[in-house]
Amino acid sequence: MTHYSLSFRGVETTEQVNRITTVLMMLDGVESVEVGRHGADVEGRVKPQVLIEAVKSLKLAIEVS
Repeated sequence: MTHYSLSFRGVETTEQVNRITTVLMMLDGVESVEVGRHGADVEGRVKPQVLIEAVKSLKLAIEVS
């Protein structure tokens, strides 16, 4: 299993954190996710670009890398 870290800029609310957590957990290959205001730690068999695109698809006006 691979570990990835994402960084966020602009996450301000619990609702945003919950939406990011949900979208990441729904991806095939993701085993676990811990999300906070400044980033996320993800474990599983999924490419980092897929994680970033999933967060961007929420259109939350945040930066993710």
